[in-house]
Amino acid sequence: MDSNVNITDDEDDIMPNLNLEHIKASLEIAESLAKASLMTSPAAKRRLQARKMELGLVDDSAGYIPPKHLLLYLVRMGSFNSAPKIMNEDTQDNDLDLPEDLSKDELLVYCRKELEDTPALVPRKFKTLQNCEAPSIYDKEVSQPQLKLRILQWNLLSQALGQNNDNFVCCPDGALDWRRRKHQMAEEIIKYDPDVICLQEVDHFHYLKRILATQGFQGTFFPKPDSPCMYIKGNNGPDGCAIFYRQDKYELLKTETRVLEVWRVQSNQVAVLVILRDKTSNQEICVATTHLKARNGALLSTLRNEQGKDLLEFVNTHSDGRPVILSGDFNAEPIEPIYNTVLSHDLLKLRSAYCNNAGEPPYTTWKVREEGEVKHTIDYIFFSQNNFKVDSILEFPTGEEIGEGRIPSFSYPSDHFSLVCDLSLIETSNS
Repeated sequence: MDSNVNITDDEDDIMPNLNLEHIKASLEIAESLAKASLMTSPAAKRRLQARKMELGLVDDSAGYIPPKHLLLYLVRMGSFNSAPKIMNEDTQDNDLDLPEDLSKDELLVYCRKELEDTPALVPRKFKTLQNCEAPSIYDKEVSQPQLKLRILQWNLLSQALGQNNDNFVCCPDGALDWRRRKHQMAEEIIKYDPDVICLQEVDHFHYLKRILATQGFQGTFFPKPDSPCMYIKGNNGPDGCAIFYRQDKYELLKTETRVLEVWRVQSNQVAVLVILRDKTSNQEICVATTHLKARNGALLSTLRNEQGKDLLEFVNTHSDGRPVILSGDFNAEPIEPIYNTVLSHDLLKLRSAYCNNAGEPPYTTWKVREEGEVKHTIDYIFFSQNNFKVDSILEFPTGEEIGEGRIPSFSYPSDHFSLVCDLSLIETSNS
């Protein structure tokens, strides 16, 4: 990054041309204030108010809000650099030659043939859940389920970022080759036979659209407004979020997209939402997916929480009382504020599909980068607990099954594992 921050002309009146030292100093102050604002003790709150007064900041009982110039830097972090933007289009898979109609088995055979020198994907199995693992709905008189669906949630790992920016020190270069990865991605998705697919870090949408069309899927894609992929030579266009659904099972009634905001400032993260009507039961459901801001620290945790609030308002507005499924890479562990913000929404009443009496699973991503090994839970499938029950979930592989190099690897194409669950829509006597 240059010593001067590159900004667009329309931001000149808001964001001063700060150098790196000014930014670092501002970030240190902001991080300490954000950390203090997350504390709940009266003494901590008094110290925070005193520090705000010392810095000449307006007191806000809702917590610390970064100044506008710093907020603009934070929401665009990663694209403020000296590299030119390379406006490529999604054309790298135009040579894909596939019949329009393939059975599931035929497509899996095709993928495995293209991967003949590659190990099988990491083994995983489904776990059937007992009623006690979803207690919120069982205090009501429940009728027979009216709709069943399998949803797959997955951060694919952007090809441009994975191959150039993510520093997976234990991953062989060949495992990140798109000619190999794309077939592993298709295999991982297709073999679990989902009805609805929610994806993040999609920068090869046309490939997915074409290969999933052979299985009867239709999809929609929404790119990040300033994707970091666009600053990488040889990119295939911006990354973003996508939702696919089976056309023989669902009718698309509505599609909505949003660039998420934080304190009324547009960020670089997006959300996609669809309203689907089940053709058998005529039941309408709302499915949404997102990918929140990454990086550690109290300041970024606070920013993610604000993105989450905007996301929930967006979902609540367009779901309009319909049952909701909200999935994505939230880049936040269960101890972060955004997790509780999602679960405590008064109207949506969401629950995490993978959370049981022992809590969330120990990891949804497990990778090794230059700074060390990273193993944590940041991906989720949330659902309306008054409308759905979870029948089964796809379990995560053990460390031994994953291997010492973790993921991505020749046995798994992303640094995130897919989440797959079977949901049943329920009707209750007081619904």
